[in-house]
Amino acid sequence: MPSPAHDSATRVANTVAESVQYQGRKASRQGSEQRRQAILDAAMRIIVRDGVRAVRHRSVAAEAEVPLSATTYYFKHIDDLITDTFAQFVERSAAYMAAFWTNTEGLLQEQVGKLDGSVEARRGLADEIARLAVEYVRHQLLTRRDHLLAEQAFQQEALINPRLHELVRAYRSILLQGVTRFFEVLGSQQPEQDAPLLTGIIVQMEYQGLLDGIDHLDNQGMLTILKRYMHLVLGL
Repeated sequence: MPSPAHDSATRVANTVAESVQYQGRKASRQGSEQRRQAILDAAMRIIVRDGVRAVRHRSVAAEAEVPLSATTYYFKHIDDLITDTFAQFVERSAAYMAAFWTNTEGLLQEQVGKLDGSVEARRGLADEIARLAVEYVRHQLLTRRDHLLAEQAFQQEALINPRLHELVRAYRSILLQGVTRFFEVLGSQQPEQDAPLLTGIIVQMEYQGLLDGIDHLDNQGMLTILKRYMHLVLGL
């Protein structure tokens, strides 16, 4: 059975996914929904490729291969299209993270259960977590690069678009709740303080990877930083 805190991490993600509100016109038929979905997906591809400012009705219609009238029908204002594109990003991210935390906790519990109370065992666990964190960053850059680019665009746009503020807060709550649970399992005395620190470290590493390219990642440097942090958290 999942623990209450773990259930809370997954529930936060699921609740966010279910509560996302869209601004544009709703589709009334399956075919209409497919077209609306194609428009949102096209807008996200443009954001990832060319940036938010490149999202225009005409460019999105061309990308989605739909008539211009379709984009203006579902999204009268371009701000509605941008907001709904990021709303879908948050909804999909929430579903992904709910599954991620559900699958991750069992593995972490297993590792913690092997500890014998010795400093050597805790140091070994800290080093293994640091190694897995580096692999996580590499995996994100290799398989979810578009997601990371969309995340950067989303958070940058939120600085100048108040309509995105609640979506950003919801997105951050998904990340922080799961990492907080991670530290609770590890036995951290201050999991709610440790969570944003580790999240910030990983986000910065992902950003550097996007900037420099995965072939130029300083894997050893990342590992050293993460080991240092995990040793501090575990009192080593």
